[in-house]
Amino acid sequence: MSDEKKQQVIALGQLGWPLRRIERTTGVRRETATGYLKAAGIAVRPPGGWGKLPPAKPANNPTTDPQPDSKPANEVTTDFGAGSGLTAGDAAGSPGPSSACDPYRETIELGLSRGRNAMAIWQDLVDQHGFAGGYQSVKRFVRKLRGVQSPEACAVILTKAGEETQVDYGTGPMVRDPQSGKYRRTRLFVLTLGFSRKSVRLLVFRSSAQTWAQLHERAFRRLGGTTRVVVLDNLREGVLSPDIYDPSLNPLYRDVLAHYGAVAMPCRIQDPDRKGKVESGVGHAQKTPLKGLRFESLEEAQAHLDRWEERWADTRIHGTTKRQVAAMFAEEKPALQPLPLEPFRYYQYGERTVHLDGCVEVEAAYYSAPPGWISRRVAVQWDGQHVRLLHPKTGQLLREHLRQERGRHRIKDEDRPKRTPLGTVQLLARAERTGSHIGTLSHALHRLQGEPAIRRIQGLLAFAKKYGVARVDDACAVALEVEAYDFRFVRRYLERNSQPPLSLRQVDPLIRQLHLYRDLIQERTKEPNP
Repeated sequence: MSDEKKQQVIALGQLGWPLRRIERTTGVRRETATGYLKAAGIAVRPPGGWGKLPPAKPANNPTTDPQPDSKPANEVTTDFGAGSGLTAGDAAGSPGPSSACDPYRETIELGLSRGRNAMAIWQDLVDQHGFAGGYQSVKRFVRKLRGVQSPEACAVILTKAGEETQVDYGTGPMVRDPQSGKYRRTRLFVLTLGFSRKSVRLLVFRSSAQTWAQLHERAFRRLGGTTRVVVLDNLREGVLSPDIYDPSLNPLYRDVLAHYGAVAMPCRIQDPDRKGKVESGVGHAQKTPLKGLRFESLEEAQAHLDRWEERWADTRIHGTTKRQVAAMFAEEKPALQPLPLEPFRYYQYGERTVHLDGCVEVEAAYYSAPPGWISRRVAVQWDGQHVRLLHPKTGQLLREHLRQERGRHRIKDEDRPKRTPLGTVQLLARAERTGSHIGTLSHALHRLQGEPAIRRIQGLLAFAKKYGVARVDDACAVALEVEAYDFRFVRRYLERNSQPPLSLRQVDPLIRQLHLYRDLIQERTKEPNP
């Protein structure tokens, strides 16, 4: 049996659950559970013993006469609990005038109305009002005001130092947005180490795949190292398609973790107990330092959260480990993996279909794929310097190109086809059937420009649907006449002729352009000026 199941049985036995109920809940047989409980020193109730108490032991020689040598009773005092801020009235079970918390009743009730817990109220009293009492005094005072809440049993997952990190998102406080000037809800990112329970909490307005990865980097730098495993939920920023055995991870998130030497381990769907440590860290921050508060800027909110983290969260005694979080983190930090020398270089990613010209489009620029990939999907990564084409299933690098300006092509010599592909031949035949001049200009474009001309030929055919075949054929005839083998010339010609008559101011530049084309033709044919 796993240690997790064993710890769960022991925890339920400590709560006083009967063996039958433990068996129904955990699936562990009563005989096996009995052995674990006895080994842990937990008394096992015999079958049918519910509500039955052992017989009282009779007193030895009871007597009503006072003994002459009897010792007087110890002096009773009522000043107990001074170290925790308690008085006799507080211990008597009523938050009366004798309680050390009574002068702060209005502050405590205001904190409760905002949803803050006893720990947050006590920390506020110490920081803002100079309260000298202990946390237990405030805890008892709050308990009398709102009643006792019974805890829920849960199993404890033990991990080695530097082995596991748990991450999750939570709901952050209301912060004023600098763009809209209105308060908006933030997102709280929490990263918790599995061994020491040391947490890093960061606030952001919005999330994305790159933001999710950058928050991990910021948390790793604050910790000064990384763990080997990162346990996360199945949110879209990290997991594209959840699966128990083979989940599909976000490529950017996967590469960031690989850069830092970590491996992602998504939880089962609807199984948040696997990352209960970070769930507790999220709830701790929401209920204690952030509950009921508003901030004017994200920097102010983050500074408040960092101060609380250093002053209270790191110095607390953890309820499970019974040790200080900062002391356990000092023990775990040498076991963390060192950070890489260079930060991760972020990129954008997506999928593209290889066009008929053998290229994919990335931000209005075109990059060639290897032969045989026309009409197939490829994975694409790009940043400010490079564009990479990857195999969609294996991730193998197919081509790597330098970034080009908008409208430019980047085609390697080995990617140029030795013969005209069948799809291009069919496209040229379609242009010939559409119009004689359209077909002639299309052949001229393909002969002079090669593969980049395929998209321009498709543009001519699109113009035929928009402006009509006759007008596009006339425009192509004009382009052939002046030897302007340029798609942009046809487009400008159609745009100008599809508008109302031109004014004198618009006609003058057009005449100058026609004179320029005439001079260009004469220079090419070397004929004298008529």
